[in-house]
Amino acid sequence: MSDQSSSKIISETISNTSNESGNNFGFIESVTDINNRKDNLIKTESNIEEETSTFKRNDEWFWDTNSEQIFAQDSKTIIAVGHASVKSIVPLELLRHIYLPQKPHDRIFDPTTRTISYLQPRSYLPVNSLIQGEKKRILVTGGAGFVGSHLVDRLMLIGHEVIVLDNFFTGRKNNLAHWIGHPNFELIRHDVVDPFLIEVDQIYHLACPASPPHYQYNPIKTVKTSVMGTINMLGLAKRVKARFLLTSTSEVYGDPEEHPQAETYWGHVNPIGPRACYDEGKRVAETLTYAYMHQDSVDVRVARIFNTFGPRMNENDGRVVSNFIMQALKGEELTIYGDGLQTRSFQYVHDLVDGLILLMNKDYMEPINLGNPDEYTIREFAELIRNEVNSSSKIKTLPAPTDDPKKRRPDILRAEQILGWKPRWPVKQGIGETVKYFKRQMEAGLIG
Repeated sequence: MSDQSSSKIISETISNTSNESGNNFGFIESVTDINNRKDNLIKTESNIEEETSTFKRNDEWFWDTNSEQIFAQDSKTIIAVGHASVKSIVPLELLRHIYLPQKPHDRIFDPTTRTISYLQPRSYLPVNSLIQGEKKRILVTGGAGFVGSHLVDRLMLIGHEVIVLDNFFTGRKNNLAHWIGHPNFELIRHDVVDPFLIEVDQIYHLACPASPPHYQYNPIKTVKTSVMGTINMLGLAKRVKARFLLTSTSEVYGDPEEHPQAETYWGHVNPIGPRACYDEGKRVAETLTYAYMHQDSVDVRVARIFNTFGPRMNENDGRVVSNFIMQALKGEELTIYGDGLQTRSFQYVHDLVDGLILLMNKDYMEPINLGNPDEYTIREFAELIRNEVNSSSKIKTLPAPTDDPKKRRPDILRAEQILGWKPRWPVKQGIGETVKYFKRQMEAGLIG
């Protein structure tokens, strides 16, 4: 397939390959379809070109890595994600076909018998065709998790080769099932606490449980992941001369005495509290990252991530967004810990992925905050989600957890000046997509 055909305009609807269920991109719906298509599995290059041309042209949707068109003509509706400066533009509707399919691409769920039929063979979404000098081999640790899987989707669609390491403690293979078998993709079950050798150009180091119930479940393991896992990945970056990006966290600021939090703030952290395994683990991970930079000249990047939400969040991860959505969908009371006046700043996952890719590809080594400066109280956010779900659920309060930060809001001036990045997604629009995702997961019998 030529470079030109791989960058064709992607349609909002792909009429010639849609079936009655609403599945697009030629995904196979039934066993009958499989039998009917056996004779068509081997295709010549001309067949592939012809199949690609069935994508309906529509001037609103561009797959042009040099385009700056992110919004529709009304200047409010987001139609693409990414940044032209690092050639990461991807049509939003293409991503939605991955994480918000009308029906699963690879399985049929029978709610009567509660059985799942997995379908093979399968086809894949089109990925950008990069020339050899532009295509990179990229390692993503924790790539089967919530943020990691969205990052992998974007890197794959851009056209890179992606290797994912995950021990599946919090990650899910289903988050990446749509790429398994693709020539540019490899998924390896591996714990970063153990050494790993591979030849890569870039390393996105995301591996570490990030929600309080998960990282407090085994605090020693959490510390090991942050410390030993980071040492192993930095050692790998040093050996193969790969660029290394650490996903740190706003938790390094602890319960902050400075508001909003800038990267120059050193934090206010309890080193022996129940959250310390994560907070201090990430602080040590940053220390290690800069030690490798100063001592061994490793090319490093550090992103301090603030509260992020979106599709593929774990429904039981203890974070306020997933908790509120699941409780509202079930008609249960929405649980607030403390008086609900503590504040958080929530960013949608697409904004975060934009920031991570920009940071990886910019020449800047100091820490950078990635978050949405719009600040909400927890009670306001609960009411926002309840209204989106159209639920009559009441709100109840429980005692606040130990060391729960009272305020959290990023100063993103550095990200704006260095990366040219700021959040684009309105929180309400992101909540709408996230609610839709959880509804579809419940309808498919994957969560209850």
